[in-house]
Amino acid sequence: HVYRLIGRIGTSRLVTRLHTRAYRLTGGRGPIGRNLGMLNVIVIATGRTTGRRREVPLFAVEDGDRLVVIGSNAGRQRDPAWVANLRADPEVHVLVGARRRAVRAREVHDDERDRLWALATHAYPGYEDYARWTERRIPVFALEPAGDGGA
Repeated sequence: HVYRLIGRIGTSRLVTRLHTRAYRLTGGRGPIGRNLGMLNVIVIATGRTTGRRREVPLFAVEDGDRLVVIGSNAGRQRDPAWVANLRADPEVHVLVGARRRAVRAREVHDDERDRLWALATHAYPGYEDYARWTERRIPVFALEPAGDGGA
C-alpha cells in the first residue's frame, strides 16, 4: 500500500530531522501537504521526560481558527511520542509557514473527534488505513489559539 510506505518513511527519525530543517530553510513553502488539502506544520512542544524542546513535523487540517493533527504513527501499535508530550503539557507552539503561533493542544473525543477525524481523512485517506492497521484508537488533537502567537 502506498500509505504504508508514506507513513513509514514520513515517521522515520532521519526524515523527521531533515524535514524540520528543510521546513525552516524554506519557511514552510514546500509543495508537500497543500497538494493533499493539508498544511505542513511544525509543532514545538516540551519533552515530557527530558524537558527539552521537541520539534515535530506534522500534517494539519484547518478547522476555523484552529488546526487539527492526528496521532496516527503510520498505523503502528503505539502512539507517537509527541502525543504524550501534548497530553503532559498542552501549551505549545506551531509553525505555519514562517509564522509561529502559540496554541493549546486539546485531545478531542466523541462527536467532535468523529467530525475532525472525517475532516482529516477527507484530506488524507491514508489515516483510514492506519486506523485499520492498529488496535488503538488514534488520537486527534485540536490546536487552539492561545494568545498573541509570538515567542
